This record gives sequence, structure tokens and C-alpha cells, in this order.
Amino acid sequence: MRVRGKARLYAVGTAVAAFALSACARANLPQNTLAPQGPEAEKIDRLFQPVFWIAVGVFVLVEGALVYFSLRYRHRPGRGVPVQVHGNKRLEITWTVIPAVLLAAIAVPTIGTIFGLARVPPDAMRIQVTGHQWWWEVHYPPQASRGVTKDVVTANEIHIPTGIPIEIQLTSKDVIHSFWIPRLAGKQDLEPNHRTHLTLEAPNPGTYFGQCAEFCGLSHANMRMRVIAQTPADFQGWVQQQLQPAQPPPPDVLAIMQRAGVSCNGCHTIDGVEGFAGTVGPNLTHFAARSAFAGDTFVRNDDNLAKWLHDAPGMKPGADMPNFSQQLSAADVDALVAYLDGLK
Repeated sequence: MRVRGKARLYAVGTAVAAFALSACARANLPQNTLAPQGPEAEKIDRLFQPVFWIAVGVFVLVEGALVYFSLRYRHRPGRGVPVQVHGNKRLEITWTVIPAVLLAAIAVPTIGTIFGLARVPPDAMRIQVTGHQWWWEVHYPPQASRGVTKDVVTANEIHIPTGIPIEIQLTSKDVIHSFWIPRLAGKQDLEPNHRTHLTLEAPNPGTYFGQCAEFCGLSHANMRMRVIAQTPADFQGWVQQQLQPAQPPPPDVLAIMQRAGVSCNGCHTIDGVEGFAGTVGPNLTHFAARSAFAGDTFVRNDDNLAKWLHDAPGMKPGADMPNFSQQLSAADVDALVAYLDGLK
């Protein structure tokens, strides 16, 4: 019996320790929703904090009562069946009224926060994001006041100026996705043929990571993104870079890209290069200016690019990019990687 008692005590202690340690984390984790940045994320945090502690209080009260009564009135040898008593009206009214009051109290700030998050500041900058399986298309429509004099299209990385509210207009090309940058804003679904939005704002320069938060298929876990917040001056420099046409491919590289069975121009756009106006895959105009590719999954370096061009589905299951292991030689891949490295 003592052995069993010790085993139970050990099991309970292990469970409690595991539960407690699961809450231990560094405050600067890249997707830490408990370290909000900017007014929109802080609105959510201000709602979360009181609701969380109310829930903790209810949990402790209910579970504590459950444990107490389970031990205090547990069955013992010699005890008969307890006398069955019908409901106590006073108790029933009490445990009906208290939750109703709590829910009403929580509803007031919740509704206020929902309306506050839905409101778009009149001076907000607009960015359109389209979800694809499994990457993000980022489109900056012309906005003269922001220095965007013509359409800018990129992928997976959203550059924004600090201290300015940003309206992210969202839609999907295929299935339901969910846009989530934990430190800057809450989650917002993207629906095919329907436009939704959310607002975010970054007070300080930095990189804020996010991902799709709605299961959307085979490579859902590989559908990531990042928001790069820059000072207004640095953001304008990035915009001016994006407005420049791409470096045209040398004739030998162009021949590889337009070869039967490869046909990069059928899926990708490269601004300034005739015949490259595809929308199946990401815009490659300034590909080398990005930190990662394939839904922000792989670091953009020559080794990863070569593997991707050789066998994309082998690196990212379900990718629309075909397996070119039979169509492209090692020399072809090296030539393509060299050209992509120059698209800055």
C-alpha cells in the first residue's frame, strides 16, 4: 500500500511540475502573443488579462470544491447510500445568477474591443494580402501619400513603416486561411471571393513572425510569413527599390526558363521581362531582396534554392512547383540560382 501511495504521489507531482513548467518561456519568443506590440495588439491584451484571471478564479473555485467534496464525502466502509435530496432552490438560483453576472460583465469590454478592432483609422495605409496554398501574395496598391506610385507585388514578407496604422485587406485564392501575426494583431480568416480586414501597427522597427492559423491542406504548417517594420525613411527606400524593374535574364538563362516542361513564365511574374506575367506562383521581380521563400519556410540561400529548383515537392509537400529533376541539369540549376540571386 505504501508503494502505491508513493507511486500516486510521484505521478501527481510529475503532472503538477509538467503543468507548471509548460508556462515557462522567454518573453522574446518570435510568436509570443503575450508580448503585444502596437495599439491593436494591446487592445486584445487588455481584454485577455481580466478575462483570464476571472477564468482562473472560476477554475480554482470549481475544481477546489470538486476535490474537497470528493474527499470529504467519499464512500467509506459501513456507510449506507446517502439520503437523496431534491434541488436546493437557493443554491440553484445562486449558481445560475453568478455565471450570468460574470458573462454580462465580460460581454461589455468584449463587445467594445470587437468594435474597436473593426474600426479602420482614416489615415491607415492599405496593403492587400491574398492567401494561396501555401504562400502569401502581398500587394501594395498605388498610394501617393505613402510613396507607392504604382502597384508593388511581393510575397510572404510585408514591409510596413513604424508608427502608422496599416489596414490589411484579406482574401483567399483557394481555401480558407487565417492571417495571424501574434505580436501585432489577432487572427482573421481569409475567405475565397470575400474580403475581410484587420488593422495592425508596429511602434518599433523589427521583424514580427506569423503564420496561417487555419488548417488549409497538406503544407499548412509551411505557410508562414513575416512583417518587417521599418522607420518611415527605410520603408521609403524599400518602396523605391521595389518600384524598379527587374534585371532581365541573360539569353541562356531565358532559354532555360522558357524551355518546354519548365516554363517559368507560365507561373511567375518578373516586372520588366516580356512574357513573364504568371500568377500561379510568387512574383519574382525582387526575389533576392527577401529573407526566405516557399511560404517563408526556407532561408534564401544558394543551397536551398538549388534543392528547390531540383525537387520542390520533395522539400514542401503539395507545392505547385513541379519536380524538375529530369528537366534541369546541375548546370541549369546553377544558372537559375545565379540569376535569382541578382533579382534585388
